[in-house]
Amino acid sequence: MRAVSDGGASPVGGARPPQLLRVRGRSVAWVPPLLLLVGIVAVDFRTSSDFRILSWIVLVPGIAAAICGVWGTAVYAVLAPATYLAADAVLPHEYEAGLPDLVLAGIGGVLATLACVVRVRGEQRMLHMQDVAETIRRTVLRPLPPGWGGLDHAAVYLSADSEARVGGDFYDIQTGLHGTRVILGDVQGKGLGAVEAAAALLGTFREAAYHEADLTAVALRLEVRMQRHIRLRTALGREEGDRFATAVLLGFPEERPGTMDAVVLGHDAPLVVGPAGVRPLPPGHGLPLGYGELVPADGPPPVLRVPLAPGETLLLTTDGVTEARDDGGTFYPLTAEVTEAVAADPAIARPARLVAFVRERTLRHCGGHLADDTTVFAVRRRGGAGTEVGD
Repeated sequence: MRAVSDGGASPVGGARPPQLLRVRGRSVAWVPPLLLLVGIVAVDFRTSSDFRILSWIVLVPGIAAAICGVWGTAVYAVLAPATYLAADAVLPHEYEAGLPDLVLAGIGGVLATLACVVRVRGEQRMLHMQDVAETIRRTVLRPLPPGWGGLDHAAVYLSADSEARVGGDFYDIQTGLHGTRVILGDVQGKGLGAVEAAAALLGTFREAAYHEADLTAVALRLEVRMQRHIRLRTALGREEGDRFATAVLLGFPEERPGTMDAVVLGHDAPLVVGPAGVRPLPPGHGLPLGYGELVPADGPPPVLRVPLAPGETLLLTTDGVTEARDDGGTFYPLTAEVTEAVAADPAIARPARLVAFVRERTLRHCGGHLADDTTVFAVRRRGGAGTEVGD
């Protein structure tokens, strides 16, 4: 499991070596092989001829290969046979180990250095792939500045795969000509196919939410984009044709500061969380994206117009929250827990605190074992803040 928060943006750097065995910023990876080398010589000098361990010096470059860099391992590959020669020469003739063990130490050093080269290249490849995954994540789940679009917001993404950085969950805030729009969605399935579908939908949302005056038109554009994506993937033989996505669209018009529009497309209805309590939005009747051919000709997805009191926050989650199970198979009671928490402390309704609370309680409920990717996203209007038109 990996948590990715929507905090401040930080650049994606190049591949960096793992920060292991460091003290005050300096590497001490060379210390364990050196201690082993000294220990082997010391023990060998203090034992009888029945217990000779000088040949164990071949282990030194092997240990260095596991934790040091290539040049450090090469130094030990030379130092180990040299130490063997020096120590063996000091011993009486009857205790000398001789040429075979020296050859073994030399060959061991060469093999250890080669092994270290392979290890370091593998680490560099892994770091490069992590940077690629981080770039993909920031494309799909782009960082959002504080107060973007006149909204206070907070988000956290929890991956069910400890090695993954992004999946089929997606969210965004888009400012535009007709107010600020928000989306949270969940693409069916996992893997690169889900990521591609999420990226396609987000690209369409960012354009449609900027230009379209009606939130329903944004939803229809998303439906068309999903069907185009499915047809292309099917033609390429990469899709079975049954991919779909659930989503929630929110609109915050400038001319109606006390209300919000919502279109729910097969997704769990958001919760309105405020100091006065918690209430769910009316359930939406829109079908998931990708099922547009099942909608009647006169049946566009309905728009819910919801009054919002000052200080009320919209809590949106993907099914990784509501379907998180404990050891007994019980689903996480999101509404009940948030209601209880707000009653005890109304300040929980603030987006950052609300997201942190849901994240911590979800992980506690399932024991840290998420069965699906999970996103928690909370937004609310800023008091007196206008909507900024921009990218």
